[in-house]
Amino acid sequence: MPNSFDELIEGNEPKNEKPKSRPYNAEEYKSRKNSERETIYDLVNDTAEKMKNSPELFQSYLDVQARFDRYSVSNAILVTAQKPEATRLADFDTWKAADTNVNKGEKAISILEPGKEFTRSDGSTGVNYNIKKVFDISQTNAKEQTAPVVTRDERLIIKSLISNAPCTMKISDNISPQLNAIYNPDEKIIYVRSGLDAPILFRALTQELVHAHLDKGKGKYSRNDNQLAAFYASYILCKRYGVPADGYNFGKMPSLYSGMTVKDFRTELGIIRDVAGDISRDMNRTLQAPERAKKERSDEAR
Repeated sequence: MPNSFDELIEGNEPKNEKPKSRPYNAEEYKSRKNSERETIYDLVNDTAEKMKNSPELFQSYLDVQARFDRYSVSNAILVTAQKPEATRLADFDTWKAADTNVNKGEKAISILEPGKEFTRSDGSTGVNYNIKKVFDISQTNAKEQTAPVVTRDERLIIKSLISNAPCTMKISDNISPQLNAIYNPDEKIIYVRSGLDAPILFRALTQELVHAHLDKGKGKYSRNDNQLAAFYASYILCKRYGVPADGYNFGKMPSLYSGMTVKDFRTELGIIRDVAGDISRDMNRTLQAPERAKKERSDEAR
């Protein structure tokens, strides 16, 4: 009697074989990465072009730059384009290390991360940028807690502006009635109207400190050339330190900006970012001093 099980054995074939992976192709990988980078570069330029003519988008960018002070102009533009309400960004592995999961189906936010340096044909050094995928805390299972309201002493905030300033400050009422403070580049002095309350004083001082920082002392300083940078850097600082941003009008974009090339506009955004960062660093040396002193006392007590 023939074995009725032979045909089962002969016809047996693995049904769950893993599909064969495609062999690694270095050129194909390089081409794909270059294409991804070009897409991101286009997003930066396209968004910057829109920002030049959109006060709402421009204000959104400044808000992002205020929250992410260490982000480059390009990355702040990318966050503005993809998730302008973001408050805390990290990549998948960083969230995972913090016992936090990215929600299923969430779309990553692409930013640029410096990679390896390379030498250009003219001998100068350039940097290759890689695309980094990050997610906002709102895209994770972390319970978003309302950040505690940090109430700083108003005198300490104003002191932080004055203590490490690159120029002298003096009280004077002999300034234009339309101004609360004015930087004099010839004397390297900021003259300040007396009796101002803290928010008004903060807004006035930050604008004039921008001029003081940008005055490199080479030739005659042009206040008009840097008036917009001072205005918007001051707005960033107000948002960064919780000072009411009253009086910053975003009703329309300045004609100077709308007439710029994207390259020149991004250069202007870089000036705004950098000078706001310089003032922040000066301020933080004073604002963080109590915490440093507390830590030192704690270390000494051990």
